Amino acid sequence: MSLRLARLLSVALLGACIATPTLAKTHHRARSAATAKGPTLIWRGDVATAQAVVNDVARAWERSGHGHIELQPFNTASGIDALASGAADLAGSARGSDGSAEDANLTFTPVAWDALVIVTNASNHVHSLSLKQVHDIYYGRITNWSQLGGSNAPIDVYAVASPGDGVEYSLRQLLFGRGNQPVAAPRLYVNMRKLEEGVALSPNGMGAATLSDVHGKARLRAVAINGTAPTAANIADGSYPLYAPLYLVTNPRSPHAAAAQAFVDFLQGAQGRAVLRRHSVLPYQDGIGLVSTDAARRSRILAEVGAHANRLAPGPTPISAPGATYASRAAIAPTSPRTLAARIALERRNAGRAGTHHRAGASDGKSYRVVKGDTLSSIASQHAIAVSQLRHWNHLKSDHVKPGQWLRLGGD
Repeated sequence: MSLRLARLLSVALLGACIATPTLAKTHHRARSAATAKGPTLIWRGDVATAQAVVNDVARAWERSGHGHIELQPFNTASGIDALASGAADLAGSARGSDGSAEDANLTFTPVAWDALVIVTNASNHVHSLSLKQVHDIYYGRITNWSQLGGSNAPIDVYAVASPGDGVEYSLRQLLFGRGNQPVAAPRLYVNMRKLEEGVALSPNGMGAATLSDVHGKARLRAVAINGTAPTAANIADGSYPLYAPLYLVTNPRSPHAAAAQAFVDFLQGAQGRAVLRRHSVLPYQDGIGLVSTDAARRSRILAEVGAHANRLAPGPTPISAPGATYASRAAIAPTSPRTLAARIALERRNAGRAGTHHRAGASDGKSYRVVKGDTLSSIASQHAIAVSQLRHWNHLKSDHVKPGQWLRLGGD
């Protein structure tokens, strides 16, 4: 796919998103609220954060005369890329910084806690899953609903194509110890809204979403985890184990940085917190005690599923879809470093299928020898680890690598 075509696809996809009824109403309000003061702020990010955090808060912000918010919900990658490039003033994300150079210059402010939920079609007879079962489904070890007490039918696991999607990243970080863990999800979607539509149409479908985004959607069911239903109350007391902060992301170098920070402060005030509660979302300050127990929670989850952060036991390689991943990323954010990593992964797969003589760098599982054409991002993608981890383990001050250089692939 050429860069020019990728940019055209990006414009088309975002244009279709902006044309939705919700956004049309937002633009109408922006035009009609003549008494509002302050600049128009462009917000872009994942659908979950738009639904749970920004949509109604933007209305309250405008009614208070602060200014206008132009909403462009699509997915996390598009929001982060737009904010970093200056095309947006605010981004929404269901994950924190992933340690990439792109994220390093942005400010991630946690504003709420939301449940990460496993959703199925409402007709599915499986109403509860254990953490171990969820882990094994995503890892490709459980493949049929009959293994879970349901119908004798294959589990159609759906995921969002972007490796940096907020919901997917946060869930995989909890279940596998790293957000970029490949999973057995051959059917990929450009964002969570499309994923939910797919699950709603398939009696055997399953995917990850947030409680706030699926609340009230009759064709979807958010299953209980270890017998505990996903609710704001069960997040607050820690009994529901899968939850993550929702973030508003700002760019200190943006010309509207002050106004963007004012919106973040407004959301954290009384009016903003009231909106969050109406969407079954726990305001961040209401669950501040969860911060001190977070490390213990993550350790308990990993122990229950039999995984270790960044040091997983060897096993069968889950199904991957590098072609779909690259196509989605190129359409959403063609210039992103993550798009480059996806392209390199696709090229390596295609080279292997074509029987070419591309030689991957030598590796004994603990270290890797850099070959011509490698980048730190491509090496990280190849070994399913974060770029920030590679830099840390190898004491690198930049992402520059050179052929013949040996890199450690672990912290031991």
